[in-house]
Amino acid sequence: MSLLFSPLRIRQITFRNRIAVSPMCQYSATDGMANDWHLVHLGSRAVGGAGLVVAEATAVTPEGRISAGDLGLWADEQITPLGRIAAFIDAQGAVPGIQLAHAGRKASLTEPWNGDTQLPVEQGGWTTVAPSAIAYAADRATPRALTVTEIQYIVQAFGAAARRALQAGFKVVEIHGAHGYLINEFLSPLSNTRTDEYGGAYENRIRFLVQIIEEVRKVWPSDHPLFLRISVSDWHPDGWTVEDSVRLVPIVRELGVDLIDCSSGGNVSDVKIPAAPGYQVPFAAAVRAAGIPTGAVGIIVKAQQAEEILEAGQADMIFMAREFLRDPYFPLHAAADLDDETPPWPVQYDRAKRKNPGRGRA
Repeated sequence: MSLLFSPLRIRQITFRNRIAVSPMCQYSATDGMANDWHLVHLGSRAVGGAGLVVAEATAVTPEGRISAGDLGLWADEQITPLGRIAAFIDAQGAVPGIQLAHAGRKASLTEPWNGDTQLPVEQGGWTTVAPSAIAYAADRATPRALTVTEIQYIVQAFGAAARRALQAGFKVVEIHGAHGYLINEFLSPLSNTRTDEYGGAYENRIRFLVQIIEEVRKVWPSDHPLFLRISVSDWHPDGWTVEDSVRLVPIVRELGVDLIDCSSGGNVSDVKIPAAPGYQVPFAAAVRAAGIPTGAVGIIVKAQQAEEILEAGQADMIFMAREFLRDPYFPLHAAADLDDETPPWPVQYDRAKRKNPGRGRA
């Protein structure tokens, strides 16, 4: 058995392999409600053999959406359609997960295919909020700085969304603290210039995240894993750094985080990120060395590449995004590339199975 297709147990949940479908926004919901597009999109990746399928960034408040097409879990009526998806993923042998998020100052945008631009209030947009009144970029709205009362409301909204995720049948919750969204905005001194208990010193800038983890863990079962995605680096010398992320490890581990999903960037609009195959893997390795399981993500597109990351002890799971958009059945094809017959094919598809590329049944 390859490492990529070896099972992984975290708390009382066993993942059949180390391949995770990374949360990818589809911008296809109405009023935060999941629909058939989300069912087919996520369900097909479960059929394709992934060990974990994570639903896209799901807003904990309406104002926390990136766009009006984002999923939400701020209301009980949003539970049932998501529950249908979680049940289908689970029935295929994959673990259903969901990412909970608040977009902060990067909210109220049009969909990517409609320009990915700021959506004005008069056109259906909404006022964005952030730790401080600092715009993400020159062409983005200046957000309103949150009050302490509003911060506490959002903390509680994360907990309420986690409760709804549990009711829907999800077995993993991932807190989205990356890519320049609200939690990342609090963490980074580039976007957080507050002078109260939520700004300034490192301990203050992480307070929002700490309180969210505590609130989620109040309702999230002790036998269910809790993941955290962070931007390990802002790619800016004055921003959030790898050293800051390493320092965070023992704090969040003690609070009940089981794995850190290691991405980077997104909080500064004008930095140059040297994207290349596996460019974020060293971040996962550095965080893992600090004493917590990690997920590696970022232009991981080949089976052998993923296997080598695990063999080198740089990560415990491989999170894949765009490659899963190109190939929903990547795990089944990867198994053939690694000569690993571990992952079972759906019985409906078994007649198409090939033990090795280029050979198979007629």
